[in-house]
Amino acid sequence: MRVFPWGFWLLCVASAPARGDSGSKARSCAEVRQLYGAKGFSLSGVPQAEISGEHLRICPQGYTCCTSEMEENFANKSQSEFEAMMKEAGRSVQATLTAQHRSFDSYFQDLLNKSEKALYDAFPSIYGELYTQNVKVFKDLYSELRRYYRSSNINLEEALNEFWTRLLERLFKLLNPQYHITDEYLDCMVKHAEQHKPFGEVPRDLKVKATRAFIAARSYAQGFLVGSDVVRKVSQVSLSHECTRAIMKLMYCPHCRGMSSVRPCNNYCLNVVKGCLANQADLNTEWKYLMDSLIGVADRIDGPYNVDTVIGTIHMRIAEAISNLQENKDSITSKVFQGCGNPKISTKGSSNEDKKRRGKVTLEAKTSAQALEMLVLDAKGNLTALKTYWITLPSSLCSKKVMASSVSDDKCWNGMTKGSYLPQVMGDGLANQINNPEVEVDITKPDMTIRQQIMQLKIMTNRLGNANIGNDVDFQDTSDDMSGSGSGDSCPDDVCGKRLSKSPSTRQPETNAIPKQSGHGINGASSRSLPSASLLLLLSLAVIAAQHLWR
Repeated sequence: MRVFPWGFWLLCVASAPARGDSGSKARSCAEVRQLYGAKGFSLSGVPQAEISGEHLRICPQGYTCCTSEMEENFANKSQSEFEAMMKEAGRSVQATLTAQHRSFDSYFQDLLNKSEKALYDAFPSIYGELYTQNVKVFKDLYSELRRYYRSSNINLEEALNEFWTRLLERLFKLLNPQYHITDEYLDCMVKHAEQHKPFGEVPRDLKVKATRAFIAARSYAQGFLVGSDVVRKVSQVSLSHECTRAIMKLMYCPHCRGMSSVRPCNNYCLNVVKGCLANQADLNTEWKYLMDSLIGVADRIDGPYNVDTVIGTIHMRIAEAISNLQENKDSITSKVFQGCGNPKISTKGSSNEDKKRRGKVTLEAKTSAQALEMLVLDAKGNLTALKTYWITLPSSLCSKKVMASSVSDDKCWNGMTKGSYLPQVMGDGLANQINNPEVEVDITKPDMTIRQQIMQLKIMTNRLGNANIGNDVDFQDTSDDMSGSGSGDSCPDDVCGKRLSKSPSTRQPETNAIPKQSGHGINGASSRSLPSASLLLLLSLAVIAAQHLWR
């Protein structure tokens, strides 16, 4: 009959609540107190030893070293620390992209500056009055080229055509000082210029090569800035309430449970972070497209488009064009006279500068092919490394910031206690978090800030795609593309093509936010802004009018 008391005693011991590794004796909270104070909180009210945890709302409700106030403070701290981790990781990517932009921009601007300086240094001695009386024409050209590269709303073809027209008008008058040439006569001469080709093939050849080079260069430079800006804006997205709870449970609940030395399980950490960054992971596809597009344009810049040679020899091509005009002066003048009539004789007579202007042109190219090659190689390496940034971010944060344990560790913090973590790791992106065991994610409500940045990536990728095949596009600030603003009027290709940068296409953010490729070469972004909408509006008005008349 003595068996019953012993059995009853064993049953009571088995049913007693566990207090961790130290058995029935309450464990000290010294480690938690030290951590809590180090985080800047007052130690007033912090337990010296474990207390019952029924008051906890996030951490497991066993014996604990945390009060309700401590749990709340730790939750807020974990949120700010995790957001800081995100921003720090983002700043690293931003720094890489910004550095690549700065390097290329400096190289390109230097190339253009050297070409302009070479022109200013050589032309006065070579051409005399042909240059000194037309300095502004040359300065305006380089000014327009810089404005275009900086994404100003100008048409590069028109700028180049305007340069050759102005130069021809002035040089023709200087080469024929014995005639009184009026503005009306010059208008007539310009109309026949395409037929007579006074500058040879230089204007056409330079227009083709320079436009392709500048389109590629400015799209390339802008692509780095857009990528950096997307990272900056996404890194500022706040954590959800559910995410904050999950991060607290991951980072500070083991301390409350008296397990400060136990690191979070790796797969547990991955599920928490993937749930928190579900929307960010959805950037992955368009982000990879942007990186690939930048690499593609980089190959063009250092390859077929030959940016180094084209930009570094602009002054030489202009000199070549002027020489063509000088050498064929008599023939061209005769053809102009035939088409426009003989101008009146001027009393000023001939200039002695003519002989000086016919000197042999010897100019050097201002190029640095090796420097460009190194820039492109460095950029391609960095862009390739950044391709998977958004989907590798969770594992990077877990291993480097949260300091999760190894995958094989079966004595890690699993969210409840020290042990192994059994749930499988979720996939990447919002849709894959429907069964996330650690973070409650509403997959029907994507973050709108991140969706807007996905659209910005699409727009920039489309521009780079156009640049890759030599097509120009409207290049206003990318923030404008989300507004849906514009004229709303469709126009013929020959008008939109010529006035592309002055008449941006209407864009609907959801259906037509990406500039279309029209296949018209460098003017290939003709306005095709949803004509169906205009037709529907007209049909609606027609129906209303008919109903009104019927009554």
